[in-house]
Amino acid sequence: MFLNHISTRNIRGDLFGGLTAAVVALPMALAFGVASGAGAAAGLWGAVIIGLMASLFGGTPTLISEPTGPMTVVFTAVILSFTSQIPDRGTALAMAFTVVVLAGVFQILFGFFRLGRYITMMPYTVISGFMSGIGVILVILQLAPFFGQDSPSGGVIGTLSSLPELAAGIQPLELALAVITLLILWFTPEQLKRFCPPQLLALVIGTLLSLTVFGDVELRRIGTFTAEFPTFQVPTFSTDQIRLMVVNGAVLGMLGCIDALLTSVVADSLTRTEHDSNKELIGQGLGNVMSGLFGGLPGAGATMGTVVNIQAGGRSALSGIVRALILMLVILLAAPLASRIPLAVLAGIALKVGFDIIDWSFLKRAHHLSIKAACITYGVIALTVLVDLIWAVFIGVFVANVLTIERMTALQAKGVKTITTTDDDVELPEQEQALLDQASGRLLLFQLTGPMIFGVAKTISREHNAIEDCDAVLFDLSEVSHLGVTASLALENAIKEAVEVGRSVYLVVIAGSATRTRLEKLKLLELLPEHHVSEDREEILRRAVGELPVLQEV
Repeated sequence: MFLNHISTRNIRGDLFGGLTAAVVALPMALAFGVASGAGAAAGLWGAVIIGLMASLFGGTPTLISEPTGPMTVVFTAVILSFTSQIPDRGTALAMAFTVVVLAGVFQILFGFFRLGRYITMMPYTVISGFMSGIGVILVILQLAPFFGQDSPSGGVIGTLSSLPELAAGIQPLELALAVITLLILWFTPEQLKRFCPPQLLALVIGTLLSLTVFGDVELRRIGTFTAEFPTFQVPTFSTDQIRLMVVNGAVLGMLGCIDALLTSVVADSLTRTEHDSNKELIGQGLGNVMSGLFGGLPGAGATMGTVVNIQAGGRSALSGIVRALILMLVILLAAPLASRIPLAVLAGIALKVGFDIIDWSFLKRAHHLSIKAACITYGVIALTVLVDLIWAVFIGVFVANVLTIERMTALQAKGVKTITTTDDDVELPEQEQALLDQASGRLLLFQLTGPMIFGVAKTISREHNAIEDCDAVLFDLSEVSHLGVTASLALENAIKEAVEVGRSVYLVVIAGSATRTRLEKLKLLELLPEHHVSEDREEILRRAVGELPVLQEV
């Protein structure tokens, strides 16, 4: 089915879910729009367009999609990158929105090629470190508006290097508004949260205070923006920046996929349903393509909005459609009111989001679970914040995979054994033990068990090189569940060397198995006489013992 699951059986629940999600989305969209540097309108229209498209064409009925903290941080970095190199801010923003379109195209391709189930197959240490790093970036970038000042150039590094100046130039009243906002977000009673989201409460109270108590003071506010439908943004490319645009688009698209699919899993656990990952990626991609074409922020599945929607009764994509329509009406009708919102209040909201993105639960326990895991997590955080988002993920995944392969190789190496007598540490059936003892050490049983990945190839070579005096070698692959290419080549070398030095080689492998198929493709079985290959270990042991030269001379 092309469209998402839209049902009319739960209209009341979907209406309440959509309304509640719209109330939560409003302050967040404003905060992210201003934080990104694209403006409040970009955040609001991004929430409308992505939410509508993903609800119509996605694969998770209850998922609420909108600009999120991680997507905003990456998009902010994209804007800063272009504005620092291109004098014309309009052109720089047009290129940034083109990156959003490219991100959507990548997501559509991921969904079309059915890569949904692979997107989130990333070590948790890397995901935790990357998300926590993004949270730290969002907190740092909000420090200047939190203190009542304009953000310095240079992004995170620029803000950190300007901290002495920011601290010296603190605007007390704006700082007070930001602190009040944080206090409301942190300490709103649970009973009140059921009726009014803390973000909206903080937005309303902060704005009212700025208009009454601080009414005589000039405060930095959002400013006026047009209450009309967004205009089409023609995709803008630059030959000098095309590589950077494609890379940023791929990173933004991948991050959106991870963000959305992780939230889809949360939605599944709450509704006891199962989402369609590939269809969801296509829906997310269409949302980001349309958002970029109309000057909106990039977005993904938002955990907070999704949970609120489900708790309020939303069960089908109708709730997401209702939410988008309500937000659209608010933008068109209440834009003049939104222009009076102080930037310090939005900074407080965005800073709290950044604080919540940080994976405090895992960071507190990482060093207890594993020193290596802790080093990867903290290393990814440092690289994300201080170096580059792309390199942080690349290096984190590379190191985590190398350590995993090292551990798996050590475990799987235990499945490579060379056995000459039953005195060795091995369990064999009684008849097979008797046959091996009868060989008096002249027959070597080379036994492999479990999955044999490339890391085990070195162990196979080492064990084979340790072979000294024997007349025959029996390679037992009957319990090999997977034989990788590198391991199979190491096995091929071992068999060829044994044949070259005049040893008789026997092979036990299950007929029709993937292992036998791999050996046949390598033409390895052609090196051995047909009667030296069998799937019955006892039979081949008996034959090998009977053909031993030493026993024939007795």
